[in-house]
Amino acid sequence: MPQSRGLFQTETTHGGTMKTLILEHPRMVSKKRFNDIANTPLWSCLMGGYAAAMLESRGFASCFMDAAGNRWDFEQTEQEILDINPDLLCVNAVYFWEHTPHLFTLFTHLRSRGFTGHINLFGFFPTLVFQEILTTQTAVDSIAVGEFEHTLVELAATLEQGKDFGRIPGLAQRDNVLMPGAFQSRPPEKNPDIFPAPLRPSLEGTVSILASRGCYNHCSFCPVPSFYNQGPLWRGRTPQEIAQEMQTLVEKGAKEFYFVDPNFIGPGKKGKERILKLMGLIKPMKIHFGMETRPSDLDDEILDHLVASGFTSLLMGIESGSETILGKINKSTGPSQGAQAISLCRRHGIEPEVGFLMFVQDATLPDLRNNIDFLMANNLLDRLERTANLLCHCQIVLKGTAAYTQFEQEGRLVKNGLFGFEGEVTFIDDGVQWMSKLVVAACHTIIMGMGDPESPVYFAKPETEVFHRANRYLVDLFFRLLEQAEAGRIHDDIPELVTGIDQEIRAVLDVQPGIESSSVAEL
Repeated sequence: MPQSRGLFQTETTHGGTMKTLILEHPRMVSKKRFNDIANTPLWSCLMGGYAAAMLESRGFASCFMDAAGNRWDFEQTEQEILDINPDLLCVNAVYFWEHTPHLFTLFTHLRSRGFTGHINLFGFFPTLVFQEILTTQTAVDSIAVGEFEHTLVELAATLEQGKDFGRIPGLAQRDNVLMPGAFQSRPPEKNPDIFPAPLRPSLEGTVSILASRGCYNHCSFCPVPSFYNQGPLWRGRTPQEIAQEMQTLVEKGAKEFYFVDPNFIGPGKKGKERILKLMGLIKPMKIHFGMETRPSDLDDEILDHLVASGFTSLLMGIESGSETILGKINKSTGPSQGAQAISLCRRHGIEPEVGFLMFVQDATLPDLRNNIDFLMANNLLDRLERTANLLCHCQIVLKGTAAYTQFEQEGRLVKNGLFGFEGEVTFIDDGVQWMSKLVVAACHTIIMGMGDPESPVYFAKPETEVFHRANRYLVDLFFRLLEQAEAGRIHDDIPELVTGIDQEIRAVLDVQPGIESSSVAEL
């Protein structure tokens, strides 16, 4: 399979002449959301590769253009598309906050420069707003709604044959969106093993891999259930198929893997048995891997096998230290389970990273007190990078999630972002909202410093006393603000308070300990 100019190219095997291009479009960093990854589930990074592999497996001459991985801008991407001039352009459309309109400007520019190929979008973002896109963006011809592989193959075949593509299950296009009842959804494939392994532009660094699709829970902040809402919530690949894909990658030089599944282990006894079997297959490969899972999925036996097979890193979705909030976001677990899972991991030599929503729109000040007590009790605020992240994450409400629907019905949601994909939601507690603005500002200042090579807390520098000082400052600031909010001492001049916090942080980073915290100590 030849590669050039950042492209993977395949030849047709069925005698057709149609050219297909699968695009991972450029991404741009958000000024406000630079530290948020909630815009799309992690496994989106493999969607373009899965689409390209599926089309290739069905004999279509295809190019896989990874403009995101190559760090191309939109101008270069536009010219590359025009140079190839595909008959079918399939785009893994990812929502990238305030910069998302640039993607649709790309399509408009292509049309204005004479591009006549069919433009199709797939992925989480277009699935959840397909009606809004097709009724406003005339440059886009169709959207593969939900699981996309079969839909894209049928679209390519239909276009190649010159037939009407309006009746393909799972394919939304202008006519069937405007006509009530005309759109026909496509249930997810019951057997995910039939999908060929995704094409990967590079095997450098950690290689992403997908062992299952979907999620068996219905957390209110997550779009995964809506994406797969026509079929089983969770479908696991067989251990043999996963191991074969990994072995092929190992033979090409891969040694570090990360499973991008929302829930790697899977539900119940069968989920555990499947993972134990997989561990037996990958242990001889001598690789290292990380994963994400729920606290309730872990026990001593499974951790023994995971660690023995190369398991080194974990992101565990605990989300809150408040029983009340965990119930409201439909997490189906409690703080005690999270604490037990953390302790369990540490006994097996794994220091877990924790997914945590400090600020939720339905939270009260007692919920924040429960959150900070949970983090302190479980020794999770001991490292600057982790502390800055755990203290600042807010619930992000995206279209297609249960939370978006709930808040909209309650009249608390204001649509924001392109197609109203983001929801701005009022907090039920003024003190929580006040704290969120100040704590997030402080943490973002630190996080930006950790990305600046000139900063004393640049992440690649040795961890010196200034790191510990900054860490203590963030924890102390949170407690100080929480005590003020609990006492009702909330002040409206947020910009002035943020300026004061910024000055305090500069002092923490630049001078010896013992600074005065006058700006927010008592106002």
